[in-house]
Amino acid sequence: MTQLITTDLVELDQNLGSSPEDVIRHLAGKVAANGRATEVEGLFADAFAREQKTATGVPGGIAIPHCRSTAVTEPTLAMARLSQPVDFGAKDGPADLIFFIAAPEGADQEHLKLLSKLARSLIKKDFTAALRAASSPAEVVELVEGALADKPAAHAAAAAAEAAAPAAAAGAAGARGPRRLVAVTACPTGIAHTYMAADSLVAAAKEAGVDLQVETQGSSGAKPLDPAVIAAADAVIFAVDVDVRGKERFAGMPVINAPVKRGIDEPGKMVQEALAAADNPNARRVPHFGAEEQAEHEAEEKGEHIGQKLKKALLTGVSYMIPFVAGGGLLIALGFLMGGYLITKFADTIVVENSIFNLPTQFPDNAWGPLGAYLGAVLFKIGALSLGFLVPALAGYIAYAIADRPGIAPGFVAGAVAGFMGAGFLGGIVGGLLAGYIAHVIGQLQVARWLRGLMPVVIIPLLASLVASGLMFVILGGPITAITVGLNSWLSGLTGASAIALGVILGLMMCFDLGGPVNKVAYSFAVAGLGAATLTNQAPWQIMAAVMAAGMVPPLAMALASTVLNRKLFSLAEQENGKAAWLLGASFISEGAIPFAAADPLRVIPASMLGGAVTGAISMAAGVGSKAPHGGIFVFFAIDNFLMFVVAIIAGTVVTALAVIGLKRWAVKKTIDTVEPVPVTV
Repeated sequence: MTQLITTDLVELDQNLGSSPEDVIRHLAGKVAANGRATEVEGLFADAFAREQKTATGVPGGIAIPHCRSTAVTEPTLAMARLSQPVDFGAKDGPADLIFFIAAPEGADQEHLKLLSKLARSLIKKDFTAALRAASSPAEVVELVEGALADKPAAHAAAAAAEAAAPAAAAGAAGARGPRRLVAVTACPTGIAHTYMAADSLVAAAKEAGVDLQVETQGSSGAKPLDPAVIAAADAVIFAVDVDVRGKERFAGMPVINAPVKRGIDEPGKMVQEALAAADNPNARRVPHFGAEEQAEHEAEEKGEHIGQKLKKALLTGVSYMIPFVAGGGLLIALGFLMGGYLITKFADTIVVENSIFNLPTQFPDNAWGPLGAYLGAVLFKIGALSLGFLVPALAGYIAYAIADRPGIAPGFVAGAVAGFMGAGFLGGIVGGLLAGYIAHVIGQLQVARWLRGLMPVVIIPLLASLVASGLMFVILGGPITAITVGLNSWLSGLTGASAIALGVILGLMMCFDLGGPVNKVAYSFAVAGLGAATLTNQAPWQIMAAVMAAGMVPPLAMALASTVLNRKLFSLAEQENGKAAWLLGASFISEGAIPFAAADPLRVIPASMLGGAVTGAISMAAGVGSKAPHGGIFVFFAIDNFLMFVVAIIAGTVVTALAVIGLKRWAVKKTIDTVEPVPVTV
């Protein structure tokens, strides 16, 4: 295992600036200078983004900025003792001891455990006092390695052992044992705050004479609390910045919910609040299902606009739907390749009546022989069945985003009804929203305690399915089907200028936010129509091709501009990102252009939209079609008029690359802050 910290990664009594940004920037450069990160800017951006989510200052004049980053090549600690303390957001003032934790995106568990252990050591006053008294970097390294070599804090095991004896004694004597609490701690990165909050809460509970057991849901793994321990607890503390995994285990318990940092700053207050909640029959409780993450996000949702809620639900549905479509679409494309485009007429008969040992004699003329026809039919049928989940999955996971797991079944049923009635993806969206909100409303009903266990698994799915699907059958399905049929007919009839205009619009949408909501709307519109495409109605295939081609333009253009046309206009980090963007763009991963857009949005995004519009227009004008919903250049076999597909992409790429170079050269300088290259110091 590599050494986490070396003397070259320690700076003592230095002035590294007046803000957290300055300090993190400097330490990121330190990590890169020691060969532990491939670039400074990427590491700094990831660490500072984490800092902006939750300040990393903790009581005692300490700050622990940390992140996971693809720029990091090996787990690393960089430490600075500041001559001029910097405010990292701790309530007791600025920090003079800074530990920068940089972990690779796929760090192994042993390293993550050591990083977590160091974070826990930093709340020990004797350890931090020794760090302040250290006279050399070598002494700091020795102190850190000594802390890592000690046996790990076993608060959970110790608490369990302490809880067992009092519980047994209380049972034998018929008297009530000590007050018992349970807690869950978790932060976005799961390296530092998760474990520091756990230890702080345990220490505060011990001082108060309370038995507290904590489940740390961090990067180094989580050991779930024993169900018997949860059942015996009076209340639960959630000190978390992310969703609690397995929250249903705590259903009905009084809950204190706060950011993970409060578990470090005010553990004693949280323990007392939990004890008060346990004695208060009107205290907020963990819901019996996670409708809209009620326990965690109640305060946020009060100020959240209805449009934002709808957007979140729709994007959730789309994100879960895409794997069905991507896999199914590629399988159908392979089926066409091996069995010919007329395999649709033969597939059902072939897969039922034939086998690998009994190859078909009746198959399309352009199939790859009997074996190709059989395999093509199998692939086509698997893909078609996968695409059959498009509308139910969309509806099911829209409902899931609104009502959590009790909404899944009603959503899938409403989506299946929409598919049966021919209401398409519009019906799926409406059915999913209906099912989700109905399930959510039913879940808010106050019912007898004995009935609560049946709510999420029987009553909510039953009633929500009945109401939502009933409304789809009786009232909404017919009008939505008529709209869907009319839309498909309109798209099928688009030719000439109308088709080109649609290509321009789709290209603009695909390049507007590079994988964001607008991009996803255009992509969802395209993939949702694939199921209706036929040899006589190729408009959905043409729309899919225009969307995919336009989505490939931004990363390819940034790659062309930053690695070929004018490298000097781009930072070293952008030049490195440009190399990766070649493959990302060729694979239809629009997000490959995000690093460029984040650093210079006012130039990159308009240039990308211009090129996307050109590509979309050429693709639609040339009648290019794609039977695959993803894959970019690598699904060439599923693309009709592949030559014009490539021409459209090249045209848009060149337009965007030249536009962004022109804007960088001659447009008025930006007034917004950007992440500038960081000087690496040794």
